[in-house]
Amino acid sequence: MSSEYSQQFVEWFRQASPYIHAHRGKTVVISFVGEAVQSPYFGHLIHDIALLNSLGIRIVLVHGVRTQIDEELAIRGQKPNYANGLRITDEITLSCVKAACGEVSSVIESYLSMGLTNSPTADVRIRTASGNFITARPVGVRDGVDYIYTGEVRRIDTEAITRRLDEGCIVLIPPMGYSPTGEAFNLLTEDVATEVAIGLRAHKWVCLTEAEGIFDHEGSLVQQFTLLEAQRFLTTSTLSEHVKRQLANAIRACQKGVHRVHLVSDDVDGALLMELFSRDGIGTLISTDPFEHFRKATVDDVAGLIELIRPLEEAGILVRRSREKLEMEINHFTLQERDGMIIACAALYPFVEEDIAELACVAVRPIYQGSDRGDMLLAYAEREARRLGIRRIFVLTTHTAHWFQERGFVPANIDALPVARRALYNYQRNSKVFIKAL
Repeated sequence: MSSEYSQQFVEWFRQASPYIHAHRGKTVVISFVGEAVQSPYFGHLIHDIALLNSLGIRIVLVHGVRTQIDEELAIRGQKPNYANGLRITDEITLSCVKAACGEVSSVIESYLSMGLTNSPTADVRIRTASGNFITARPVGVRDGVDYIYTGEVRRIDTEAITRRLDEGCIVLIPPMGYSPTGEAFNLLTEDVATEVAIGLRAHKWVCLTEAEGIFDHEGSLVQQFTLLEAQRFLTTSTLSEHVKRQLANAIRACQKGVHRVHLVSDDVDGALLMELFSRDGIGTLISTDPFEHFRKATVDDVAGLIELIRPLEEAGILVRRSREKLEMEINHFTLQERDGMIIACAALYPFVEEDIAELACVAVRPIYQGSDRGDMLLAYAEREARRLGIRRIFVLTTHTAHWFQERGFVPANIDALPVARRALYNYQRNSKVFIKAL
């Protein structure tokens, strides 16, 4: 193992450790479509799920069977029958649904039972549980079409599922449900996953899909939506019916108590681990709380601030600040926080009597530089200054003069500084002065 690889592994493990702790004991619903079973990475996916189970995460696995149903129909010389995007399930199709559910469940259980020394599940006994957890009802006749044995979720037996999770089992749920009269119904996988996540008040629902997530009108991956942003995007964007349904289900799950929904590609090896154990993930996150937000700093943030600004101080870009000074001036700081980590900061020192404020200690974590965080901080500071009735802000800088000039700051001399700040000017550092009118 090379030293570079070793260092990368150590860094990744350190970054993942907060998530290992945060996810332990939490209920996570994971869903995937039937096509995923045919992926060359499917075995890796199931072993990654086993890893989550060994880390103390309570796993409910909802699997699809669309591809397998179509294969069973082809064997019987039949073709799939759809109306309005929904499968019509007659008796022959229902028998194919039952066969497909049994087949996929068997494949999953076989991977989880592997005991070879070179497999991730070696020497680990993983138990699965399945059962009639879903009570269903028929879709019935819609727009003149009788969907026969196509159904929708009526009720989730959350108590029974919770008991199996308490026993340490991975719970497997196929897209089938049963009526009180004993009839079986074919269900939509995403609807089952949505209702299971809601019923269990899951911490997360990870929806593994054919797509890599949600993309905006420019074709860029949207990494994160708040609930309000997702609702607005759904109503204002041109989306395929499949993506609309996915996003609508994610929104509904969050509205009903699921903390976070992740839409992630099922065709990337290790996608599940990258999404759950890295700060930025690889898909789209929909969350009830802002994943990334601005807030005022508190004394509890001092250690995180020091860790952020110390490299810039050592490089001479920022003026050195002691812990004591930071604690005394903490109320002047604004933070940008991403999933609990401080990724950027800025301080605003108002000189109200002279109608001006100093913008200082602007810092962005290196991995997030070049992604408009600095502009967002500046805009936030300008809004705060306006709120205080201040009409000008100034900066003292030795390294970033062009950045500020590109954003409307103009050069000024030392005499333009407030009297109190002028008295503290460090002539040895020889910082340049720039002022911007708001």
